[in-house]
Parts: sequence; structure tokens; C-alpha cells
Amino acid sequence: MNNSKIGVLGAGTMGEGIAQVAAQVGHRVVLVDVNEAALIKAKSNFQSIFTRLVEKGMMTNEKLVEVSNKISYSSSIDSFSNCRVVIEAIVENIDAKHNVFRDIEKVVSEECILASNTSSLSIASIGSVLRFSDRIIGIHFFNPAPLMPLVEIIPSIQTSEFTLNFSKSLIDSWGKTSVVVKDTPGFIVNRVARPFYGEALRIYEEGIADFATIDWAMTEIGGFKMGPFTLMDYIGNDVNYAVTESVFSSFYFDPRFKPSFTQKRHSEAGYLGRKSKRGYYDYSEGASLPLPNKDIVLGKQIFDRIIAMLINEAYDALFMNIATREAIDLAMVKGVNYPKGLFDWADEIGLDVILLKLENLFHEYGEDRYRPNPLLRRKVKNLAN
Repeated sequence: MNNSKIGVLGAGTMGEGIAQVAAQVGHRVVLVDVNEAALIKAKSNFQSIFTRLVEKGMMTNEKLVEVSNKISYSSSIDSFSNCRVVIEAIVENIDAKHNVFRDIEKVVSEECILASNTSSLSIASIGSVLRFSDRIIGIHFFNPAPLMPLVEIIPSIQTSEFTLNFSKSLIDSWGKTSVVVKDTPGFIVNRVARPFYGEALRIYEEGIADFATIDWAMTEIGGFKMGPFTLMDYIGNDVNYAVTESVFSSFYFDPRFKPSFTQKRHSEAGYLGRKSKRGYYDYSEGASLPLPNKDIVLGKQIFDRIIAMLINEAYDALFMNIATREAIDLAMVKGVNYPKGLFDWADEIGLDVILLKLENLFHEYGEDRYRPNPLLRRKVKNLAN
């Protein structure tokens, strides 16, 4: 399988990462981007990355030369002509994806698998423009692709069993942890993780706590590696807000996924996070981060509310057969570094405790965003009998 040639469309951060992973496991890779400057930058980045790996003793000089030679660069999709798999990693815009997949299909063989690295768009829609739509599949890596172990494999209703099995075997052979997910908005991670951001923003908007205090509660009490505001600043508020909007509209405006005006205004103001030196926090030179209110009672209140919402969303994904319980827990641990799987966490806290928290929120606010999932209710009812 490592002898097959892999095509990657898009020389941005994700495309670079996917190309690096494929080349390091032995594939010949062609990285295509219409922007010549992006290709030059990618080549320079690869040399810097591989040189650092050599310096750290994680790669020999011989391996550096070998891997570097496996990656070729092109500004023409004609270079995909002899690829076994092509993975698209361009902008999250359905029209743009339709255009490139139409063009790619004209130059590849009928056996070539066409994959999208989309994080939230419909695989069925992307594949609808293909003559052989059974070859389409979602192969969603997480950033940075060389370091993050999780890859979501998303078959659409058109995807053949062969395409699914081949794609999963390929990604597994790269040493990645793959999970198969139904073709629904946000797949597992970007769906289940929405309350981590959305409920934190809601708590801030209600004036319960500031950014620093909410982040402190989730890292110190919850054990998360980053708080929601630090993480949104790392991802980029423009990117995170766009995914939230996409999931919200794709779910027919389900209030569980309602975007926040706070994040919208930060994005509109250019407060995108680390990349713009200003987000929820100030990252400019000499700036100091605000200190949190380390009130344990307040922190526990914040954590309890957010974790209840996350667990409810995990149960909703399971209830709607998006993926198995094992796949959902694995995705959240391996894809976004959660301290533990949400189902295991729920069992540890107590399903009855989680349900009571959700029922209290639902009673207090009267909003559907807090409605407890039926499967969660059933589980609690079965435990009581």
C-alpha cells in the first residue's frame, strides 16, 4: 500500500501536514496548489521540520533526503493523473470543493479514491458532482496532522464499501487512530465539542465569570489542557466561529449549536487570537494575561455546567447513530485531547447527577439547548430500576 502515490490538494497548514505524514511512511506524494508562493513556503517548511527531526535524533540525514525526495510540488492538478488517492485540503467552501473535484476527476483513473479533509461540510454534497460518486469519502485530519493521532473517516451515502475499507486501512497503515463516522454536520469532534466553546461563551455573556476564570475552571478543575478561550484563540476566532455557524445552519438552526455574538464581534474586530496578537487575550509583546478568580465554588459551577452539556451532546451523537460509544470517546481523547472519554466521565460523575444538572438548566432557562437527550434519560431510568 505504501507504494501507491498520494495526491494532496492545498499547500496550507493541513495540506502540508497530510503530505508530510504520507511521505514519512513511504508514499510518493504530489502536493498541488495554484499558488506558487504557497508551494515554495511548503517546501521550505518541510526542510525546517525534517532538519529539526534530525537534530532531535528522530530522523537520520539519509531519511531526511529520502522523505524530501518523495514529495513533489506542482501548480497543476494534471499531476494527480497517476495517484491512487487524492486528499483535498482547501478552503471550507462547498462551491470551491465542487469545482476542484470536477476537475480532479477528469485527470485521475476510475479507481482513484477522492477524499476531502473537510471538518464540517457534507461529503454527499461534495461527491454529488462526480461521475463515479462511490469513490468519494471524508478523511478528516486534525491540526497539526503529523502530531494529532485521530482521523475521522466519513463515508457518504454514495461511498462504496471498497472505498471505505481501503481508506480506513490506508490511514491505519499510517499509524493513525481512525474512527468511522456518519456523514452529519461536524462529524464527531466538531459536533460534540461545540458546548465546550458555546457554553463557556454563554457563561461569560451572562456575567457569571470572565474569560480567565472560565479557562481556569476547565483546566484546574476539569483537567483540560487548554481552557475554551485559550483554545479558541489558538484555533482562531474566525475559524472557530465559521465552524459553529456551519454546524448551526446545517442542523436547521438547532439552538444547541447557536453561535455567540461575543465570538462574532471578536472575529469582526480582527481579534482572531494568537495569529493576530489579540483575541480574548492580548498576546502583544509585553502584555500580561489577566488573573482568574480562583473561587472553587464558582469554578465547580462552571465546570459542572460545561461538562453536563458536553456529555449530553455525546449521548445525542450516540442516540442518532453518528458513531459507536467507543469511537466517540476515542475521538474526543485523541482528536481534541480531552482528559477522558465523555461516556466514561459521565459514568464517573454519575448519570443521575448529569441528568439533574441538565433538567435544572432546562427548567431555569426554558431553552431547547438544555434539553436532556432521551438516551441519557433512559439510561438513568434503567439504573433506577
